Amino acid sequence: MSAIREGDEVLFITQKGKKYLLRVVRGRRFHSSEGYVDLENVIGLRYGSRIRTNTGSIWVAAKPTILDHVLNFPRVTQIIYPKDLGYIILMSGVRCGSRVVEGGTGAGVLTTMLAYYVAPSGRVYSYDTEQEHLELVAKHLERLGLREYVELKHGDLTKSIDEEDVDAVILDIPTPWLAVSNARKALRDGGAFISISPTMEQIVETVERLREEGFADISCVEILLRRIRVRRGMTRPEHQMHAHTAYIVTARKAYRENES
Repeated sequence: MSAIREGDEVLFITQKGKKYLLRVVRGRRFHSSEGYVDLENVIGLRYGSRIRTNTGSIWVAAKPTILDHVLNFPRVTQIIYPKDLGYIILMSGVRCGSRVVEGGTGAGVLTTMLAYYVAPSGRVYSYDTEQEHLELVAKHLERLGLREYVELKHGDLTKSIDEEDVDAVILDIPTPWLAVSNARKALRDGGAFISISPTMEQIVETVERLREEGFADISCVEILLRRIRVRRGMTRPEHQMHAHTAYIVTARKAYRENES
């Protein structure tokens, strides 16, 4: 049985479906539009237990996943959404032991997910041109026990990539096409290239450069997610949906005979 301890971070799911990630501390009371809860009252309860607010709203105290954690990071830059994260992880082939170069640490959402998947024997090399982004993400990784799997680097991948023979290069930068040549040099044969861009102009430039550099299996997708409201006799798609968030370009490094 997994019990909630003081100091744990707990995901509270309210009766109306809202989610709050809170650290359980004695003497702390959390207020919401559905009433308040005294957080010390959940200490010792099993994860998944139901609690009642002062107004009678019933909440579930759940154990947060790694995704719950990253979606609560401060958004210092635009984040990569879950619907895109899953596709990126699958197409990159990232797993335990992989070595991955990431361009554009940003808020650290993708950085953290990559670290989670390469641990405990892999490594993520995450570059960003903004030192403050790196410092903030370092704190997030430390809190989640993933810091040792990530090397945070102040640098610009369009100018150089230090690593060689990596399994994947994943770019979330304004000009990914300028990093294609460096990505090719860094990748092992057959390694995965992925870039995430919000505009069509960016993906045209990137795909053309990938073709020039001899990459294979070049693809570009946009993933749309529509939730369904399920009620007997009234089931239908919800009116609001996560439509365009990014275009995702993927490719594989193909061997060229003139390469040493």
